[in-house]
Amino acid sequence: MKEPVITKIGTIDCGLLETTPIVFRGMHYRFESVRPDYTRGFCPPEIREARTGPGGYFWTGPGGYFRFVDVESGESTPSFAMSHHFGCAHVSGNTMYAYGTAKRAHPPGEEGSRIQVFWSNDLERWSSQTALHLPGWGAYNTTVCKGREGYVMAISIGEPPEVAGVRFTIFFAVSDDLLQWRLLPQEYVHTKERYAACPSLRFIEDSYYMIYAERTYIHIVRSRDLAHWEDSPFNPVMGPSVEDKIIANTELTAEQQGYIDETENIKNADPDLCEWDGRTVIYYCWGIRGRQFLAQAEYEGSLRTFFAGFFPERS
Repeated sequence: MKEPVITKIGTIDCGLLETTPIVFRGMHYRFESVRPDYTRGFCPPEIREARTGPGGYFWTGPGGYFRFVDVESGESTPSFAMSHHFGCAHVSGNTMYAYGTAKRAHPPGEEGSRIQVFWSNDLERWSSQTALHLPGWGAYNTTVCKGREGYVMAISIGEPPEVAGVRFTIFFAVSDDLLQWRLLPQEYVHTKERYAACPSLRFIEDSYYMIYAERTYIHIVRSRDLAHWEDSPFNPVMGPSVEDKIIANTELTAEQQGYIDETENIKNADPDLCEWDGRTVIYYCWGIRGRQFLAQAEYEGSLRTFFAGFFPERS
């Protein structure tokens, strides 16, 4: 019984974490949720210890926006969703949808409680509205797929402790139109007993598959009902390794490459994936808090065979 082979390609950018590989109108894009500490692809020393969490850097600091990058040409679309972060993207027909958590725009206790949806037919002109408001909660990474229940959003929740349990816990919401969302009851979670964050959710045949981070490693689970989850016998499926530091982007400067080389690597996190040209493309980040890098990996096969391979039939 062998697990699917994930081949790490290496690092493609510095200071970039939340990304979504996605296909739109026959083209391969990388959706990027650009954090305030991203400066021309280099994370300078003065912000390496940036504060995070409610009342901290990502809620109150300036900047942060979304964009799409044409993977083949490297060209970026106009930026949008200013002062939003922890973004994800989803395609339905000829429309691209992007979701992100709004920065602090409410009284204390409302930090990160509002998830906004943006939509466009050309990646240049965007409409937006509130997708989900969770008063008093702290929402972080999101992911969206089409499933049995309509459209499903997985949301990494960090606060309050009486809701999140062991920080973080993944909650779920559903929608009929990708615009208005309804949170499912709290029995539909994964999991309040241990750290579970940065989800990427897909529905294939009769099951939901989710790849996500458990602290320093990446795991895969599956469920038929979003409430009961089965761990892959191969978990964890990705973890820190020397391959993370391979330089996969020739545009990285000598300074950036030196920064990559000197950084301690203690984790893999923020996974997301899509099928393109007969293979599964995976983006993830590696590094240490305050010094993190975007890397790429691949599986030679479809999403269906990728996920199915992590759940072999048991005798």
